[in-house]
Amino acid sequence: MTMRAMAFTEYGGPDVLRLMDLDVPEPGPGQVRVRVRAAGVMPFDTGVRQGAIRPPAAAFPVVPGNEFAGTVDAVGPEVTAFAPGADVLGFSLLGAYAQYVVVGADQLVTKPDAMDFVSAGGFSGNAQGAHMALSAVGVRPGDTVLVNGAAGGFGTLAVQLARAWGAATVIGTASPRNHDHLRALGAVPVTYGEGLEDRVRALAPGGVDAAVDAAGAQALRASVAVAKDRHRVATMLADEEAERLGVPPLRGTRTAERLAEVTALYAKGLLRVHLRATYPLQEAAAAHHAVESGHGRGKVVLTVD
Repeated sequence: MTMRAMAFTEYGGPDVLRLMDLDVPEPGPGQVRVRVRAAGVMPFDTGVRQGAIRPPAAAFPVVPGNEFAGTVDAVGPEVTAFAPGADVLGFSLLGAYAQYVVVGADQLVTKPDAMDFVSAGGFSGNAQGAHMALSAVGVRPGDTVLVNGAAGGFGTLAVQLARAWGAATVIGTASPRNHDHLRALGAVPVTYGEGLEDRVRALAPGGVDAAVDAAGAQALRASVAVAKDRHRVATMLADEEAERLGVPPLRGTRTAERLAEVTALYAKGLLRVHLRATYPLQEAAAAHHAVESGHGRGKVVLTVD
């Protein structure tokens, strides 16, 4: 049996992605096969396609995609938590840009009825990343939190999660056209770029309690400058600059427990996925172009027929 998948056989730009017919994977012990309905598109995926990120399991043809939602199609031996017909969302390193993906049962959670498949497909990666980063910087009730790159897929969820955890003020950096989006999330918007430090200090004269960065080295430097404690600063991107500045490396991993926690917050209405665009599976190259263009608002998701 074969399935349709978007894959590549050489590293390069978005146009190396091709629609291919590949064998449907079989679940082994402890594994679950999911009929994918939607798959999120993340910078991690574009890094894999470029060859900048090379997971150990990557072998041509490589099928990108590390977050997805769908319906359980088959289970391997020793799986008791899921049965065929269950709607789920989950995560992997590769393989989600396809009609079927096989993952461990410990990489899935049940999809809430209130969560549509497109939102679920674009939730797992950024929601867990936001949870990981905000946990690392120890966001507490009453804190003032700075989120750099606040309008993107990660930032949008980081703003919401900080508010859900009781932050008194969330300052979000974004281009001016996305400021209304941030206000709607409950953040105070500021424009990133030159002078960011001064603009943040005007809003938080005593400094910010915690900061997370998804914008890069320049924003990270500004974050350190305005933070009361650089040990409560984390970056998703600028690891080398973080080491130079004495910012602790971001540690943590995606788990079903972490995903279950943020999914429960979604079910309570405290988190939402804000969609930037959806593309059919066969237009994954266009979706990668969109993600790599930067300055986008919300999440890009592939739909899988």
